[in-house]
Amino acid sequence: MKTKLIYAFIAISLFACKEDDENEPVTPIIPNEEEVITTVKYTLTPVMGGTAKVFQFKDLDGDGGNAPVITTDSIDANVTYSGTLEFLNELETPADSITNEVLEEGDEHQVFFQVTAGDYIISYADVDKNGNPLGLSTTFESRTMGGSLTVILRHKPDKAATGVSGGDITNAGGETDIEVVFPINVR
Repeated sequence: MKTKLIYAFIAISLFACKEDDENEPVTPIIPNEEEVITTVKYTLTPVMGGTAKVFQFKDLDGDGGNAPVITTDSIDANVTYSGTLEFLNELETPADSITNEVLEEGDEHQVFFQVTAGDYIISYADVDKNGNPLGLSTTFESRTMGGSLTVILRHKPDKAATGVSGGDITNAGGETDIEVVFPINVR
């Protein structure tokens, strides 16, 4: 008998709550709304002076629709560059700098660089508020081969995981905000 009364109370409570919930508007809570990134720009400036080289990805219509436009400058062999990375949302006017958000939430972001079929050394030149690598500023040392460079912005990586502070994404976890592959031409 006691069990039946408990079930009856639960059923009445559920129906009462359901009726109230249907009349109230539901507002979703988004703790960290995903950023829209339409443009990635990686600028390499020779440390010893010279013309800056720009690697740029633009996808102004977002996913689907037109293919992204990727442009790259040829880099010089055996040169050390100072690299700066920019993330933009150019669907807004003026363009929204996602770079500023990444910088402000640096402890929740890290940029990873992966080289395929090339000989380059990319080192972090900036850190977040906890002293962990961020990746908006880098040192880029070119060698003599072409290949490709993948730039990955990761949200909420485990920066204490093995290899992550050295740029290894294998144990980073988190979610990828954007991943872009740039072909590299060396002259």
